[in-house]
Amino acid sequence: MKQLFLASLLGSTIAMCTAAMAADTDLKTLEAAAKAEGAVNSVGMPDDWANWKGTWEDLAKTYGLKHIDTDMSSAQEIAKFKAEKDNASADIGDVGAAFGPIAVKEKVTQPYKPSTWAQVPDWAKDKDGHWALAYTGTIAFIVNKKLLHGSEVPTRWADLLTGKYKVSVGDVSTAAQASNAVLAAAIANKGDEKNIAPGLQFFTKIAKQGRLGLSNPTIATMEKGEVEVGILWDFNGLSYKAKMANPDDYVVLIPSDGSVKSGYTTIINKYAKHPNAAKLTREYIFSDAGQLNLARGNARPIRAETDLKLPADIAKNLIPGEQYTKANPQPIKDADAWEKTSKKLPQLWNEQVIVEMK
Repeated sequence: MKQLFLASLLGSTIAMCTAAMAADTDLKTLEAAAKAEGAVNSVGMPDDWANWKGTWEDLAKTYGLKHIDTDMSSAQEIAKFKAEKDNASADIGDVGAAFGPIAVKEKVTQPYKPSTWAQVPDWAKDKDGHWALAYTGTIAFIVNKKLLHGSEVPTRWADLLTGKYKVSVGDVSTAAQASNAVLAAAIANKGDEKNIAPGLQFFTKIAKQGRLGLSNPTIATMEKGEVEVGILWDFNGLSYKAKMANPDDYVVLIPSDGSVKSGYTTIINKYAKHPNAAKLTREYIFSDAGQLNLARGNARPIRAETDLKLPADIAKNLIPGEQYTKANPQPIKDADAWEKTSKKLPQLWNEQVIVEMK
């Protein structure tokens, strides 16, 4: 029996080693092919967003890949891939989570699963490898501690209902961040992407108190004192705070009674002229070094949810991990339902919330 067990164990070990060697060989083949292509052209991945600059510099230094980016929206990226199929100028793009499945439906992507695929949570990836979130965004509060009019710093959605400050969510009719803020409030109050009513009711209560601010939370509006408490993606809040004249006046936090999380995924152009360089770029983005590059740009890397420990010098600039654990932010589970809800949301917002503003 013991011999059988040892033989089985030895067989498993050999199989694992063989698989690891094959993966290593595949990676070396990919690196060689990418180096031969010599370049990778991206869309929607500018230097100053999520510190993409660090990744482009590393890819140039390690593999000799030249790089050009053209910044554009998620929808524009997919349209560009489709329109240029006979002469593609882009190899890879970065799109909002909702656009990953759309790109697959439009048949403009090609799959690639990086070697760290198992460390990406199931909710954050396509089973076939067409898309996978490299970093997440969670709806957070940014609080100007000097403009609370005697109230405590709010740490829960429930606190926003009793404060004396204005609450700014931005333009729900045009900004995905603002509509996700309404969804986050719904989730904290037992709603979800199919049932947005609790989120609308929440903001209606604030509007009736005359405390709903219409300013979009940005560096400019916050510096002018127009935003007292803003609701926005965590990575935007952290980036804005770092650029303020007096950053210590602000705190960015995850509401402890719940939120929504989403993120961004790379899509590799089916018609790419540098397909191997694009695949190697995704491989690098999901490596330890690539994930830490994103964290240096205030984005929460996806593998922080599984196996990646952030070094102290990076972690100190981000929101503490315990806040995410406590809030347990929910991903959008039904993308089609959320698409339908978000299309109706601007009208519902005007009819139920804006009409109550004082």
